[in-house]
Amino acid sequence: MKEELAKIVQDALSEAKKAGTLAEMNDVRVKFLGKNGAMTAVLKQLNNVPKEQKPEMGKLVNSAREQIESAFIGKEKALREAELNARLMSERIDVTLPSSDKRTIGALHPLTIIKNEIIDIFTTFGFSVAEGPEVELDYYNFQLLNIPKDHPARDMADTFYVDENTVLRTHTSPMQARIMTTTPPPIRVLVPGKVYRSDDDASHSPIFNQIEGLCVDKKITLGDLKGVLTAFVEKLFSRNTKVRFRPSYFPFTEPSVEVDVTCTICGGKGCRVCKGTGFLEILGSGIVNPKVLELCGLDPSEYSGFAFGFGIERIAMLKFGIPHIKMLYENDVRFLKQFR
Repeated sequence: MKEELAKIVQDALSEAKKAGTLAEMNDVRVKFLGKNGAMTAVLKQLNNVPKEQKPEMGKLVNSAREQIESAFIGKEKALREAELNARLMSERIDVTLPSSDKRTIGALHPLTIIKNEIIDIFTTFGFSVAEGPEVELDYYNFQLLNIPKDHPARDMADTFYVDENTVLRTHTSPMQARIMTTTPPPIRVLVPGKVYRSDDDASHSPIFNQIEGLCVDKKITLGDLKGVLTAFVEKLFSRNTKVRFRPSYFPFTEPSVEVDVTCTICGGKGCRVCKGTGFLEILGSGIVNPKVLELCGLDPSEYSGFAFGFGIERIAMLKFGIPHIKMLYENDVRFLKQFR
């Protein structure tokens, strides 16, 4: 058995020395120290050794195993260091190389540009900015805004339902309800965010960005709304832009008005885009319905307010002359680089 142990140690050291990779070294380890390896076979033979010789043979087996283990550990350490050095050399970057002259400078997306510009304008008017959940409760998205479950206006919303009481919000207006039920007047807040509707054509997308504005205080009138929105349009477009207010209907405002501005394509002369009218619609607005104030816990005899909402995509398309809403989402570099 002594001769057999010596032979095993000699073979193990020899094969470990020849191993050129960690994978090869692992095969050598398995061959000599594995479950079915040479040293395991020797250990099994100890059962056949006379009792009085077992202590001595046990020491020899342990000594042989320790000698092999020590050699394997040293070899594996050397192989790991060699492989690491080879990898570092292959992945080395020469930081002294000159930089490329063809660096591409990025830019803000047109939707981000318009959103930031709108927020900047309204914050100068004293509005704060708030955000809300995109997956919204029916209670806030509809019911507190004077749109109960049997209201025909729900058909106008083209809603994506998560379940009977949860929706992908169809507008940013739920934040009106959330704010009015938790914040005492005076309130002046702007709410940007994504909204979802089952609608898809050249000027509509199933997902788009909207900005909602709300002002609630004592003695707020339609004149205040007209003044704020006229000043906003003049700052966003130009002082020469004409603003037109048309009667409309929204269940959460009364009276309600649509706001049109001079067509940015023809300058108000009339063209195909504005259908010859010289004006383009940009937003809906109105005086907060007293019923909405009441549902949100505010006394309509003491407080009044105005609200407005519009799509950022529509404003961007008007301001930059973008013909199709899909261009804002296609990530075509040729289109986006125009906004550097």
